[in-house]
Amino acid sequence: MKTKIRANWSHAVLVCKKCSKKLTKKDLGFGPDDKPLAKALRAELGAGKTRKAKVGVIEVPCLDICPKGGVVVIDSRRPEEWRILSPDAPFANEVESLR
Repeated sequence: MKTKIRANWSHAVLVCKKCSKKLTKKDLGFGPDDKPLAKALRAELGAGKTRKAKVGVIEVPCLDICPKGGVVVIDSRRPEEWRILSPDAPFANEVESLR
């Protein structure tokens, strides 16, 4: 059995799944198609769930810090800086900071 597996990820982006889902149910999605945040990030970053993607976008259980109308995102390159994204913010600007 293998003990190590190689991945092509340069970094991972963690997204609060619960709060993203809540906003989508209220018709407040992200990106041009109003998708859940993780799906919108995967589309914009060329990312995915598999280890062969450039960047990993992972939905995690509730982080217990999301404000009303926002979703917490953690970039693994800067784990000390948790970001809050809201559906009304310019999505393209937010994505650039996660590239």
